[in-house]
Amino acid sequence: MNLTKILTVVLLFLSLGLGYYLYSGIQEVIDTTEKIKTTEEAIIEKLRLIREAESVYQEQNGKYTASWDSLANFIETAKVPNIQRREEIKQKAYGGEEVIVHVDTLGFISAKERIFKKNYTMNATDNGTFLGFKVKVGQEVVKNMKAYTLRVGSEQPKEPPFQENGVVESLADVKEGQEVSKGMILINYSNYVFNKNTDVRTLGEVPGNPGATFDIFVKKIDRNGLMVDVIEVKDPKPINPLRKESNDQKTRKPLRFGSRTDVATAGNWE
Repeated sequence: MNLTKILTVVLLFLSLGLGYYLYSGIQEVIDTTEKIKTTEEAIIEKLRLIREAESVYQEQNGKYTASWDSLANFIETAKVPNIQRREEIKQKAYGGEEVIVHVDTLGFISAKERIFKKNYTMNATDNGTFLGFKVKVGQEVVKNMKAYTLRVGSEQPKEPPFQENGVVESLADVKEGQEVSKGMILINYSNYVFNKNTDVRTLGEVPGNPGATFDIFVKKIDRNGLMVDVIEVKDPKPINPLRKESNDQKTRKPLRFGSRTDVATAGNWE
């Protein structure tokens, strides 16, 4: 083998080695970025669940809790009021409308169902003639799917869409051709906004960081002479190297919700 062939073979192997090095470096960056993305999505979902659980806990107990065991026990064993909000639309003498909000307590449900499951209603959008439902009890529905048909005056029939995904729980006892009033509840439906199989005993554990738990701070503080509850929950060891406590950008600080000094429960990812 002459010198030219030897150099060709050497350069070929060097090119292959360099190509592999560049490829593996790029692939490592892609894999790391994807891992950070999926881990942060899981952390945000856990923080959202903690926030909802703490909100219901505070509603029932008059304070937040910094104990993960107390929060888990509450979710697993407590019973809370099943509250339904409905609107009554009244016409005023001068032609305007008055909206009256009624809050009804429909018995009691488990704290877990209250936290994990959200109830929605579909109301009559106007005074009119009911022409029929587009769905059945037990049917899964998706956002923008048609809910019912309503004729208002001489207009073309309307088919209002669902605003959320869910499962139809009940339909109003209203017949085709019956007159309905604006705001009347026609459909009750619900949806699990959190995974109902979540192990609430691991609620405080940070996804993607074995052994780590969320930092939680709760306290009653004086705000203009009124004692109010505050809460802050945050990821103590962000997987994302850009999320530093000292970062000036709020959205680049460790993932968290709430505040130690203000009555707020917003998350910095929102």
